[in-house]
Amino acid sequence: MVRGRPNILITGTPGTGKTTMASALAEATQLRHVNIGDLVKEKNLHDGWDEEFDCHVINEDLVCDELEDMMEGGGVIVDYHGCDFFPERWFDRVVVLQTDNSILYDRLSKRGYTGSKLSNNIECEIFQVLLEEAKESYPESIVVAMKSNSIDDITRNVADLVVWVSSWSHRTSQNDNMCD
Repeated sequence: MVRGRPNILITGTPGTGKTTMASALAEATQLRHVNIGDLVKEKNLHDGWDEEFDCHVINEDLVCDELEDMMEGGGVIVDYHGCDFFPERWFDRVVVLQTDNSILYDRLSKRGYTGSKLSNNIECEIFQVLLEEAKESYPESIVVAMKSNSIDDITRNVADLVVWVSSWSHRTSQNDNMCD
């Protein structure tokens, strides 16, 4: 079954602007925004707390079970810093946000990140770990890297994705009409 509206994954290192961009895109496209971190907290989809990284240890199976029906229906923007555990069939576009390290360092420091949590996230960005993870987990044709250093970048990214959503929806409706 073809979805009537696309599903989009917005991923990237913490601090790259995923939630800000996903919220703005959801507002502009009327797609549903699901922040996985919030979902994990609300529905207790975790296996406890990681003291070193000061975060929940998410239970990926529980998260996927929770999202399955929603994703099949389409029209969802998922926002999370990981991407390799989501089923490939769920997404029509995977956006990897990237931020210059000096900007990212400042953003994460302001959030209170210190020690290994801070250095691991900066290293993750330097080595483009999430971009590689996305390219290994999804067809490269649906993976796109976008700069996210400023509000202007986010505005431009949202505008580009609004055009993409519109053209995806238009293509899908044309294909439906051909089958009639």
